[in-house]
Amino acid sequence: MVNSTQGSYFTFSAYSHSGPMKHVFFFIVLLLYMLIVFANLFLIVLISVTRSLHEPMYVFMCSLFVNELFCSMWLFPFLLVQILSDTHNISASFCFLQIFCVYSYGSIEYANLVIMAYDRYLAICFPLQYNTRMTTYRVVVLISLSWLFPFLGIIVVVSLIVPLQFCGNIINKVYCDNYSTVKLACSDTTIINIYGIMYASFIISCPSCVIFYTYMQILKVCFSGSKQTRQKAFNTCTPHLASLLNFSCGAFFEIIQSRFNMSSVPNMLRIFLSLYFLTCQPLFNPVMYGLNITKIRKFHIDCIGI
Repeated sequence: MVNSTQGSYFTFSAYSHSGPMKHVFFFIVLLLYMLIVFANLFLIVLISVTRSLHEPMYVFMCSLFVNELFCSMWLFPFLLVQILSDTHNISASFCFLQIFCVYSYGSIEYANLVIMAYDRYLAICFPLQYNTRMTTYRVVVLISLSWLFPFLGIIVVVSLIVPLQFCGNIINKVYCDNYSTVKLACSDTTIINIYGIMYASFIISCPSCVIFYTYMQILKVCFSGSKQTRQKAFNTCTPHLASLLNFSCGAFFEIIQSRFNMSSVPNMLRIFLSLYFLTCQPLFNPVMYGLNITKIRKFHIDCIGI
């Protein structure tokens, strides 16, 4: 490294010039954090204690909520401290931990959305065979893979970043990410660049193909099926499609923020773009899926005459 001081920490420039607005930012982020924790934790508990919700669809939702809670509880307390701090520095080791958390969250989130698309595909295209195809064993395997593979993939990413020598320490965001950190390296980054491209291509292209295929099959069934089939497909797929679109927007903002020079962009907009990726799903999913659970629970209660 160029020198021990520069190599031991990074500085977030997106917090600069916030001035008296930092207290407003603090209370906004604190409110978002409290809402995220409460909403996701509430739905996790609801699904866990309600026997009628112990079905694959809700188990996959629970995995989604756990991931969002995991990311928020790791990152938001540090963001709150940084907003009020006069110096916006982060140690190199904690920066690498942030990279692991952020990218694990994104990869696990997308993997869960893919599994939910597959689950809806089986439920709509093979309703009579659904219980034999989506067994408890398969649910456990799918959830395990959706967490294990991203963890292993991101561990490799972080292990390739740690040995790098850095010639700068200014990160133009409010948290660490892989691309912004690697840009500061003055040592050879060929291996991590190749691995990053391969991992990103695999984690995006393969799941996207699965989602595309499942929804093409669902559309075929809808066009050839009855009005009741189309209504069922609409009710079960709308929350998933909305969540997928919301996540894609957040990922797009994250890429724009990391890959392009944002120094000419107003500071408040830079902070918003940085926070959107961390808040778009954890806030959106509990509302979207929570309303869906409420409707289904109400329908179930009406049917059994309670």
